[in-house]
Amino acid sequence: MAVMLAIGLWGLDRGGMWGDESVTFQVAQRTVPQIWRLLHDVDAVHGLYYLFMHAVLTVHPGEVVLRLPSVCAATATAGLVAALGVRLAGPRVGLGAGLLYAITPMTGHYAQEGRSYALVAAGVAGATLLLLRAVEAAAARAWWPYGTVLAPTCLLHELAVLVLCAHALTLALLRVPRAVWSGWGRAAGVVVLVLLPLVWVSQGQSGQVAWLVTPGWDRAGRLVRNFSPGPDGVAFWGSLLLMTVGLRTWRLAAVALPLLLVPPGILMTVSQARPLFHDRYVLYSLAGASLLVTAGAGRVAGALGRLRFDGRRVRVGGRQVRALLGVTGVLALTAAFVQQLPVHRQDRSAAHRPDNLAVVSALALRQTRPGDPVLFVPSVGRLAALAYPKGFRQVRDIALRESAPRSGTLWGREATPAELRHRLASVDRVWTVAEAYALDPRWSPRDPAERTKLAVLAEEFTVREEHARGGVILRLHVRKVPAGSLAAGAAPVGTPAAGAPPAGVAPVGAPPAGVGGRR
Repeated sequence: MAVMLAIGLWGLDRGGMWGDESVTFQVAQRTVPQIWRLLHDVDAVHGLYYLFMHAVLTVHPGEVVLRLPSVCAATATAGLVAALGVRLAGPRVGLGAGLLYAITPMTGHYAQEGRSYALVAAGVAGATLLLLRAVEAAAARAWWPYGTVLAPTCLLHELAVLVLCAHALTLALLRVPRAVWSGWGRAAGVVVLVLLPLVWVSQGQSGQVAWLVTPGWDRAGRLVRNFSPGPDGVAFWGSLLLMTVGLRTWRLAAVALPLLLVPPGILMTVSQARPLFHDRYVLYSLAGASLLVTAGAGRVAGALGRLRFDGRRVRVGGRQVRALLGVTGVLALTAAFVQQLPVHRQDRSAAHRPDNLAVVSALALRQTRPGDPVLFVPSVGRLAALAYPKGFRQVRDIALRESAPRSGTLWGREATPAELRHRLASVDRVWTVAEAYALDPRWSPRDPAERTKLAVLAEEFTVREEHARGGVILRLHVRKVPAGSLAAGAAPVGTPAAGAPPAGVAPVGAPPAGVGGRR
């Protein structure tokens, strides 16, 4: 837990939020009635998390405080994984599993994310430990803690409910008596009943994950590498080999293997018909990989301790052997962490996230003049102004009709296409804050207002300046002057400056991985 806490706190203030974090930040600062209104139309799946973060950010609305709950949750998860290892295979396996979980880059990434995934992983690890305690207790009342932990965990993110399938397989592999099945069934039934209203509401908001694609073998391979302490080399292949050996520790494998395989397997299978898969949705399955790897290492260490040297048998319990194995384990974990140190460092940079809204706000503050009109293309780009309003206080949001908190939306309600044309007709210059993919001529938005923005800009304006920062492009558009009104040899006001792209030419970008789907 100390190692996980140190890794989580390292570089926590990376100097900028990205899109999904900014949603947490600005929604959590609304009033409870405003949050409740929002959840009726969007992001119901994150409703409990937003209410929790509302209380957290009341203490201090800042980036570090935004991410601290995830750091604490990851720290707790490392301790719970260690506790699982101790209960299933002994102290050395438990200690190794907790440490391996802590140093895995995927853990560190989501430990520093202002979203719910690290909290969900902690809840699943805690529920798995309580599952084992309830099985051993063989008493009906022992299932109440299990259900009490798992229900809010599933409310934090509904796809955590897949762990029930993993736990069912664990009980089957352990061949528990009928009374245990009965107790687990009642607890699981309560969890499902609690979750049903959220599932019903979120089904009407499924358009939020329309950006997800059908996962193939490449996504499965990437998930395997993310679950490893290293994506390639000795750390990767060594961990796969040790996981295979760890399957021989049957009781541990009966818990870890279903946790590792069942939730991702079900989600990938369902996603062949309806894409729902993303690595972060099954972060909690990573605990199974850490347990299997260290169980395999424990078996290898035990086998080495039983080797005969010069005709004599070396006892596993001997101090020299235990010291040697302990030093070897520490060196192996240290080597795995050092190998992935560049990945950890990269994660501590805001530039490594999909976008950096702090940089976008700072750029707008430098380039715009007081009173300048600003147009966000598409409207999700307004997240930069909501997360970092300082850079946009001097400008005028020309398309905004109703603010995000008042309208019960994530980034506000905009004017109709007719109103947009009327508003843009009254200005001779306008700044656009645009996502890279929105400037691709092949992009055809469904929203009529977004199509109107692009059409008016192309028909009536030309580009004079362009600046790219933080994954977002800031452009100054000036109104075209009709050719008939120009004096002979005069240059139009909207002629692009040297080095600026001509009107109509836009860089080709790809839609972002998270923006447009707030799950």
